[in-house]
Order: sequence, then structure tokens, then C-alpha cells
Amino acid sequence: MDFETLLFDVSDHLATITLNRPEAANAINLTMSRELMQVAIECDENPEIRAVLITARGKMFSAGGDLKAFIAAESMAHLLKEMTIYLHGAISRFARMNAPVIVAVNGTAGGGGFSLAMVGDLILAAESAKFVSAYTKSALSPDGGSTYFLPRAVGLRRAAELMLTNRVLTAAEALDWRLITRVVPDDALLAEAIELGKELASGPTLAHGRVKQMLLATFGASLETQMESEARNIADMSRSRDTAEGIAAFLEKRPPHYRGA
Repeated sequence: MDFETLLFDVSDHLATITLNRPEAANAINLTMSRELMQVAIECDENPEIRAVLITARGKMFSAGGDLKAFIAAESMAHLLKEMTIYLHGAISRFARMNAPVIVAVNGTAGGGGFSLAMVGDLILAAESAKFVSAYTKSALSPDGGSTYFLPRAVGLRRAAELMLTNRVLTAAEALDWRLITRVVPDDALLAEAIELGKELASGPTLAHGRVKQMLLATFGASLETQMESEARNIADMSRSRDTAEGIAAFLEKRPPHYRGA
């Protein structure tokens, strides 16, 4: 698949999506929003893709929405409503697909870039990376699912602080706040993210998907509802080829060879 604002590659069942507007700080415009949705659908539908890595070219992960494009639009409100259809469609699919999503934040993640980073099931950040909500600095309110993901990661009070004051978090602070999974030296970020991605891509993809589904639901479900979901999911998984392989490998004291089915 060829894109104007993204690079896309699949290798060893790992799909790598690279934001590719470095000259514009990887700002999200209408084209990138649409292409993110298209590539998210491909990752969701292609059975050969069993893990996804999102990263970016250049010094910044993403500065967020392309404010120059916003100002140039005939109607900013119309543009934002169209962009969020695509961006939110992408975020929803990344969150719900079976494939685990890794985000490797190579520089500043601000505004919509901050929101995009939050969709990661696992978030790796370079030591030089920074995180800032940034929306209210331009008198805008957040989008991209950050009002959903951020409070679940850091709590309501800290989410409010980040969104109301636009406090900038270093990578080390983001790790301390449990916003991200791991801090990595700048020159090792991509290699470590790819290694993690390939590890996940060789794993039990359907089981990964059930984990993602249940974690998304957990804050809105009662204990009994969540346990019923657990019971049904573990029973469903017991019928999969990967479960048979995983149990056999454990009993035979050998590494499992999963097929993602």
C-alpha cells in the first residue's frame, strides 16, 4: 500500500506504520487522518498482520493537528468534523484489533500526536521524548480518544492537569506517571520496538485480542459482567489451535509455535 503521509511495511507478521511528514513536524492533516484509517483497516483485516508498530520520521513524533491547514480551511469546524471521522475510525480499530499495537515515540508527541500515542497497548519512548496535551493552548478541546485513554492511564486529576495546564512531561516523568510502558535510549528505540513487535507477532494473536477487548471494557463493567466475559472468552480460546499448541508446548517443555489462530 502506498500513502502520501505514511510509510507502511509488513515483515515477519509485524506491520510498521511511520508518520512521514517530518518537514511539517508530522502534523495530522486531512490526508493523514484518512490514511491512518485506511492503514488501520488493513491491519485489522489482514490475517498476516499479528502486531503493529506506530512510529515517526524526523525529530518529532507528531506536533498534533495541522493548525495551518485548520486556518486555511473554508470552515474549520467542517474540516475538523471530517478529520475526526477518519482519525477516530483509526483509533477505534487500533484499539479493538487482535494485533497488539506498539507505539514508539521518537520525539515530542503533542495534541493529536499525544492522542495517537495513547492508543498503544505498549508505549515505548525515547529518552528525549516529551508529551503534552496542547489542545487548550490553542483554545481547542481534545480529540483522538485522549479523554478516554488518559484518565484510565494516569487518573482523573492528573489527566485534568495535563489537559488544562498543558504541562509537558519528559519521558522519565511519563513513565513515573504510568503514561508509558518503557523509556529507551534514543538510538535504541526503533530496534527495541521492532524486537518487541516481532515477539508479539509470533504470539497467540487471538488471545491477545481477547485481552484487549476485556481491558477496554473493564472500567464500564460490573464484577459479575467482567467475570462472565472472562469465562466465555477463556472457553472460546480453549477451542483454538494456538491453545492446543501452547498447552502441548508447556507439557513437552519446548517453545510454542503459534499461528495466530
